[in-house]
Parts: sequence; structure tokens; C-alpha cells
Amino acid sequence: MKILFTGASSFTGLWFVRELARAGHEVVATFRKQPDDYPDALRRQRVAIVLESCCGVFGQSFGDPGFVELAGSQRWDLFCHHAADVANYRSSEFDLVSALSNNTRNIAAVFGALRAEGGHPGVLVTGSVFENDEGAGSEGLPAFSPYGLSKGLSWQVLRYHAARAGLAPGKFVIPNPFGPYEEPRFTAYLMKTWFAGETATVNTPTYVRDNIHVSLLAKAYATFAQEFSLRGLSRLHPSGYPESQGAFAYRFAAAMRERLGLACNVELKQQSDFQEPRVRINTDPVDGGSLGWDEERAWDDVAGYYRNLFVSPGRER
Repeated sequence: MKILFTGASSFTGLWFVRELARAGHEVVATFRKQPDDYPDALRRQRVAIVLESCCGVFGQSFGDPGFVELAGSQRWDLFCHHAADVANYRSSEFDLVSALSNNTRNIAAVFGALRAEGGHPGVLVTGSVFENDEGAGSEGLPAFSPYGLSKGLSWQVLRYHAARAGLAPGKFVIPNPFGPYEEPRFTAYLMKTWFAGETATVNTPTYVRDNIHVSLLAKAYATFAQEFSLRGLSRLHPSGYPESQGAFAYRFAAAMRERLGLACNVELKQQSDFQEPRVRINTDPVDGGSLGWDEERAWDDVAGYYRNLFVSPGRER
């Protein structure tokens, strides 16, 4: 397929584009900035890596006049809208109105352009288990935060305009991915702490979440993109390790202890803060074996990535 993709500089975007390319698809990815203009080194690294798997178009945000022109410049088989406003996504001050506007800017013009040249591509939108009414769990499935609310509202707007334009919308809902090239979140904190020879503390061990290897998530994405384009499957909620954060921390520690020879000690705190829903998981288990995914190799890759990140060349642990 010929695929137009937004959001390729993100952690998951990098993995999704690489897996789409490995499946034989031709991917054109748009980037908001020039490669060297991204302020953080990790994102610049991801951009450099992803450009090995796609053709990049730079300085274009979703809905810009240049983006609309690109959408109408050729006949696409699939449009993957993975980009979204995520700055300060954990903050209660997250500007959901601005995010909704940016996520859906000039949407009617974009979808109209995608229909140019007689094209009829599918529209695959990336959702989040942090949205309202996604996955399975407790407290009536509310949005986790203003960010989650912005994602849910963006999906509604995109789905509405896709239907108006005669395009088939689909949704791929992401749980909690982890792996190489991610931002410094939970597993990165664990690894940094263990390489420093310290005990990692888990402040929210009671929350039940759905952590998934990003490599498995990417294979599920590429497979779903193909099936969605061919058979019109409308949604997928891929699930990895649905368990408490305490149990996942122990799982992660065991895998890293075996591979790195570190103590990987974990201390579970008594959780008293429940500002987020206690349980939120995805509902579609992924058969990694059928996708050619190797769980042991995935753990090896995680260990190797953090070993290279935290151990200087030639230095003994």
C-alpha cells in the first residue's frame, strides 16, 4: 500500500512506520519540524531512524495548506493519523481545546483532498486507552485526564468527517507501550534506578494497567492496517500484560535481572492516591507467535537498549 502517515517522530510512530515498511508498504511520513530542529536528542534520534524506512516531508503539521496539498497529490491506499498534541499530557492544565483544534485542523479539506484522483483510502486513527469509553475497567470508563478527553473528542470529529467524505474510519487503541526509544517514563525510571544500584519504588502498585512491548504493538498495528484496508475491520484494542503495576514491575525486574545481572530490587508502596481509574486495560489479546514476534528477543532488545544507554563504552558495571 501507499500510506500517508502522521506522527512518525513519536515513540510508537517510529515503531509503526518501521513495521509497515518491513511489511512491504511504501510510507510517506510528515514531520512538523526539520530533522535537526527538534529540541530533544531522543526525538532527533527517532527521526533519523525512522527516515531509514520512509520518505519524509518536513515542516508540515496536520491541516496546513502544504499538508492538504500533499494529501491530494497522489492516490493513497491508507491514511494513518497517528499525530496528536501530547505536550504536558499528564497535567490537569493540558489545553484540550487547543489539542482538539490541532488534531483536527482543516479536517474537511484534508479528507476532501484524500478523495482527489478518485482515491478512497481508509482512515486509521490512533486512539488511547486513556480516552473515555475505551477498553475495559472501572469507574464507568472515564477519560483519565484532559489529554484523554482531547483524544476521545478528536476521534469523534475525525469519524464524523470521514463518514461525510465517504471514507472508512478505523481505530487502533494503544494501551501502555514500553521498549527502546521511549520517553523517560515508568520502565525507563526502573532501569535508571537499577543501573544506579538503587531500589526502585512503585507508588501506584494497585493500579491495573495494560503494558505491552512496543515491538508487539507495532506488529499488531501493521497487521491491523492491512486487514483494515482489505476487509474494513473497524477497531482493535491490543492487549499485552494486563495486570497490576506492582506485578508488572516484578515481571520487568525478573526479565532484566536475568539479562543484565543487576539486582533489580523493587519496593511496592502502600497506594493511597487513586486519581485515575483503578482498572483500565485493552480487550484484544495479541497472538505474537502468529505475527512472527519473539517475546524473549523483545526482552533482550529492551535490556540491550538500556545497557547501551546507561553503561558508557568500555566501562564496567
